[in-house]
Amino acid sequence: MLIDFFFTLKDAKIPVSIKEFLTLLEALQKNVIDPSMDDFYYLARLTLVKDEAHFDKFDRAFAQYFKGINAAFETNAAIPLDWLIKRMQRELSDEQKAQLEKFGYDKLMDRLNELLKEQKERHEGGGKWIGTGGTSPFGNGGTNPEGIRIGGKGGNRTAVKVWEARSYKDYDGERELGTRNLKVALRRLRKFAREGAQDELALDATIAATANNAGYLDIKMRAERKNRIKVLMLFDVGGSMDDHIERTEELFSAAKTEFKNMEFFYFHNCVYDYLWKNNRRRNAERFATWDVLRKYPADTKLIFVGDATMSPYEILHPGGSVEYNNEEAGSTWLARFTQAFPKFIWLNPEQEGLWQYRQSIGVMRQLMNQRMFPLSIDGLERGMRLLSK
Repeated sequence: MLIDFFFTLKDAKIPVSIKEFLTLLEALQKNVIDPSMDDFYYLARLTLVKDEAHFDKFDRAFAQYFKGINAAFETNAAIPLDWLIKRMQRELSDEQKAQLEKFGYDKLMDRLNELLKEQKERHEGGGKWIGTGGTSPFGNGGTNPEGIRIGGKGGNRTAVKVWEARSYKDYDGERELGTRNLKVALRRLRKFAREGAQDELALDATIAATANNAGYLDIKMRAERKNRIKVLMLFDVGGSMDDHIERTEELFSAAKTEFKNMEFFYFHNCVYDYLWKNNRRRNAERFATWDVLRKYPADTKLIFVGDATMSPYEILHPGGSVEYNNEEAGSTWLARFTQAFPKFIWLNPEQEGLWQYRQSIGVMRQLMNQRMFPLSIDGLERGMRLLSK
């Protein structure tokens, strides 16, 4: 049975070897896990996958081979189906939209608690109850400058909270680039040093020494030249970043090639008290942000990648996260990162000409000391020059 599973992984282009497969079989024979599919998933991933970049491919291959495993990766919240049907979505004019009330974060949450106690049935349209369509700040399919999306898909991207379980996709580190320009731009940051045993031929020095020795061969050796730059990349994922997946994957792939000492983590919109590496299991496999801050040395180059497009509450307000009630504001965590790693920049895939229309981008640029650059060749070169100073 598991032999076919092995070939499924190979077909998914996961570099798994026979030795690793035998290690998995040996672990199963010795009963190192309980007989559950979840435990087997972790054991198989631990023994067969050598690089976090292949976790998403492994999850898809695992789900394809073991039928029914998709239930372990439920992507929709338990919300009645009829709530997801947009039957009353309205198109409002700019004047009508401008007249809609902005509650403010605290008032918005208090009003939601009141409605949850009062409301007894589903509503469509209108501007008061939790429902679909209309101008109410609660529900989905309607129009409001600030609201809490409950069920359905976002359209206007103005929600300050989202009441559902959302699934994000890992960026693919093996994406083939259509251009080498990204790699060339990132290469400006690399620094090399020679260290270790002198086991590499120093050709120029050997030629010079031989010439000075009247033609008698005088071989000179030198230590290996190694890339010593350390890079920590934090990627925004999901939401409005879905519009920039292709460009971000190109950057991720180029960075993995150019930086041998690179670590990466994911966040959504703004950094808070935890990060993750596997988007499918981000609620179960978390890394405390404090641990990340303390793990890497101060000379590590810090690169944020995100469009910085969100509600300003998510940056400045405790509990402002669109997904959960964070105890400390995102700005507090951003300050800790910039203090821990003095060499930092923010790369933004959003077109630079649109930045002035995004309030949150202005806030983020201020918190980043204006060290925000567009995710373009020119922007990358400027950012790399700043990091290398």
